[in-house]
Amino acid sequence: MTPRARSALARRRARAGVGFVAPNVAAVAVFLLFPLGFSLYLSFQRWDLFRPMYFAGLGNYRQLLRDPLFAIALRNTAVFTVLTLVPTVIVSLAVAAALNRKLPGIGLFRTLAFLPLVASTVAMAVVWRFLLTTDDGAVNLILGWFGVKPVPWLSDPAWALVSLSLVTVWKSVPFATVVLLAAMQGIPQTLYEAARIDGAGPWRRFRSITVPLIRGGLSFVLVITIINSVQAFDQAYALTDGNGGPETGTYVLGIMLFQNAFRFYEVGYAAALAWVIFALLLVVTLVQLWLSRREAEPW
Repeated sequence: MTPRARSALARRRARAGVGFVAPNVAAVAVFLLFPLGFSLYLSFQRWDLFRPMYFAGLGNYRQLLRDPLFAIALRNTAVFTVLTLVPTVIVSLAVAAALNRKLPGIGLFRTLAFLPLVASTVAMAVVWRFLLTTDDGAVNLILGWFGVKPVPWLSDPAWALVSLSLVTVWKSVPFATVVLLAAMQGIPQTLYEAARIDGAGPWRRFRSITVPLIRGGLSFVLVITIINSVQAFDQAYALTDGNGGPETGTYVLGIMLFQNAFRFYEVGYAAALAWVIFALLLVVTLVQLWLSRREAEPW
């Protein structure tokens, strides 16, 4: 093949590659980059969807810092994230370790463990709302068999946030389990056999072999769980009718964003809140990734 023919073939391949990639690039630009840029633009505007918008500068951000509801939403979100993150990691680790075995019928148990992953979040939250009813909810009826008084799961502000965390953990554990189980199945069995020969028990093998070798999966689970907790909205909306109640017990950042955008029609203010949430998540994610890389570096 002559150099001219090779050059023409390379150009045709380049055009074909551009043709294949162009639809995806256009979709990213239209459905991701443009909404991001427009929301950033809106965060510096005052707009209620009906009257013309006008430039407000940093006014939305200054108003956000002075808003007492923002402090409440930030506190509730931080507590909710901790209450969700710790049980999700612990339970998913235990479930993944239990499912990482070659036993008869283990496939059925894996399927049952992953069922909440395919359930609709809103439908699941509605079902849990009936289960957690104070007077005749199934959870309180079962607790009553053991002599426990009815718990105000959704009527007391403190218990409402705990209830929201329990529902979110129930929904989050299957995904985290899938990730950790896949990481565990990639560990060579020879390491466990060598440790067993050296006299290491199950807990020592889990602590010294399993956990260090699934650090990447654990880091991913931590980041995704934090992001999902900070962005939580649908389960909180379904449990509390979108009011963040009782009182401000479940008033998280997602509820605050929804109310300002679609109830009070303060679109610019809601956009500013969205970018503050994005900045918080970016900082937390970068810190967590930096810590995980630092731990992975050899001394």
